[in-house]
Amino acid sequence: MVVAVITCGSKADHNVSFDKNYHVTWGNSHVTSVTQGTEVHLRMDKASGAGFESNVGYASGFFQIKIKLPNKDFSGVVVAFYLTSDPDGKGGNHDELDFEFLGSNGPPFTLQTNVFANDEGGREQRFHLWFYVDKTPIRVFKNNTKIGVSYPSQQLVIQGSIWNGETWASGGRKIDWSQVPFVASFVGFGVTGCQFQSSASKDQCYISSPKLWWNGDKYLGLDPAQRKALQDARTKYLYDDYCSKHADIHKECQINKNTSYGIGE
Repeated sequence: MVVAVITCGSKADHNVSFDKNYHVTWGNSHVTSVTQGTEVHLRMDKASGAGFESNVGYASGFFQIKIKLPNKDFSGVVVAFYLTSDPDGKGGNHDELDFEFLGSNGPPFTLQTNVFANDEGGREQRFHLWFYVDKTPIRVFKNNTKIGVSYPSQQLVIQGSIWNGETWASGGRKIDWSQVPFVASFVGFGVTGCQFQSSASKDQCYISSPKLWWNGDKYLGLDPAQRKALQDARTKYLYDDYCSKHADIHKECQINKNTSYGIGE
């Protein structure tokens, strides 16, 4: 069970220093730490973007972060929050959960999510956000291994970044380089997760206990109010869904729609 959230709520631990759980991976000169290290600004210009990742990988957990997007026209720029088993991009049978804010000139903001399992991706969904951030669920990826759908099962490293996605991210709109620098702010670097030392001890991260509270019944599914909120959000604001285009190649799209999206039981 991996629960990932982008939030501006009070749950994100704003007092944890970036250096406690993360390190910069690229674009060092484009990273600035402020507020005693509890806030990091990633900057993109013509020379470079920037990125960071967690010091270790996690097999299960409850992951969240607060992100402030560039306060200008950032069409063509991508601000991302990932969990990936392949942080070095070497390829192979990797797992990945993607949250990507696709640049725009103000509201509505576009959020794209994607899920890779056993190197099979192509599960993009795009929302026009009707708010900046709130507690409304927008996506559930259920475990459908019983019908042959791969499900993320590897330890995942957390990543954040800002980069040039001009070729695909904003519907053909080019980056306005007169707007540089583009700055994204990240706050809330506390991590609540479980890591295992070997495959033999993997199951220890999936048990339900007070210490591993995210594995409890509360997070194994949505309650009725959450299911309704998810369904309403998808009906009103989802505008691009892989299941509407490629249902023939994704088995989870071929079963009951509400169940596959986590709306039903």
